[in-house]
Amino acid sequence: MEKPRLSFWQIWNMSFGFMGIQFGFGLQNANVSRIFETLGASIDQIPILWIAAPLTGLLVQPIIGYFSDRTWTGLGRRRPYFLFGAVASSVALIVMPYSPYLWVAAGMLWILDASINISMEPFRALVADNLPSEQRTQGFAVQTFFIGVGSVVASAMPYLLTNVFDVSNTAPAGEVPPSVKISFICGAVVFIGSILWTVIRTKEYSPQELAKFNNEQFEPKEKASLKEIITDIKAMPKTMVQLAVVQFFSWFALFAMWIYTTSAVTSHIFGTTDTSSVVYNEGADWVGLCFATYNGISALAAFALPWLAQRTSRKFVHSLSLIIGGLSLASISLIETPSMLMLNMVGIGLAWASILCMPYAILAGALPAKKMGFYMGVFNFFIVLPQILAAGVLGFFTRWAFGGNTMMAIVLGGASMIFAGLMVSVVKDEDEPNSASEQVKLKPETN
Repeated sequence: MEKPRLSFWQIWNMSFGFMGIQFGFGLQNANVSRIFETLGASIDQIPILWIAAPLTGLLVQPIIGYFSDRTWTGLGRRRPYFLFGAVASSVALIVMPYSPYLWVAAGMLWILDASINISMEPFRALVADNLPSEQRTQGFAVQTFFIGVGSVVASAMPYLLTNVFDVSNTAPAGEVPPSVKISFICGAVVFIGSILWTVIRTKEYSPQELAKFNNEQFEPKEKASLKEIITDIKAMPKTMVQLAVVQFFSWFALFAMWIYTTSAVTSHIFGTTDTSSVVYNEGADWVGLCFATYNGISALAAFALPWLAQRTSRKFVHSLSLIIGGLSLASISLIETPSMLMLNMVGIGLAWASILCMPYAILAGALPAKKMGFYMGVFNFFIVLPQILAAGVLGFFTRWAFGGNTMMAIVLGGASMIFAGLMVSVVKDEDEPNSASEQVKLKPETN
């Protein structure tokens, strides 16, 4: 028995909540370093303060995935988790920009990232649960579109509030500007609102139905077991292990970009390190606009990438996108005027779209259906481990190897992304729709 195909609007409703998740994530990525610097953090402290984000993902996502595989309530299987995460994330978004001390802001980042992870992992599994194999690339692409839309608005909001609505983007030393505070409050409203939309408008298949779809026997009393978790981790599918290498170097690059772009752009292009100055805050707002641009490109590319993958392969698309993104990231070091950064953001946006779509479309076809949530959570290891490494070593490299030059950390990130693109060649896509085996399977039999 096969899963029925869903309409485009059913996929749309199922993915809409990701816009809120990414709204919160976008505000975090574009503004947390700015908040930390405003509250007195030094350049080499920022990576360590950011380590809360990957650590919470490392702990939370596999646990949430494991238990969501074994959950069934009146609200469904995955929806209770991302609803709870939305409520907690919204509270953290409201509190963070009002933090009176650096340690409070760092604590809020920890809570915010943990809550975002609680919401995010079940969304990935929801697409794999509800869609047949031939629609999964489309499903993850629609998620990528909403990720792009949410991030565009979130990243650009401080800039728009200042330049369109005349909200101040400066504040006394040690205080976060009003434009950032208002942006975070709006983020909380969008987060909870979009999640509620998906919760109300989406249905989930029961465990009994999923067992039928996958020709498996329904086991009503599956108990959680630490031994089973360890066994399943050791038994990771080969495709997942191969993708892990690609993910590791891709996300090392992204983390370097998120941590250091504000510092690199404000110091090297705008020529200031004074966080209370008008010039610094103009530069920080411009970084937000750059982040909005690459996310906007990713939203548009989300619909082009599946089309291109149908005509080539998912591996080809992902490899090409990462190489272009890595070159674009590294070449930021050559830019001298703010407006020229927008060209780099095009390539980075293409890579970001592919990172959010192609690995999950490849992975879903290699995973056992009843452990989809768990393995999607474990896959997050290879997103957060490079971020932990980056948080641990980038501060040291920037201070001692690069002489405080944060732009060199951006160049290192670009090289890492290019290497990830080259490593896609070793990945085996077992569920590739364009593979020869799939074409034979779809070919009508003849006598």
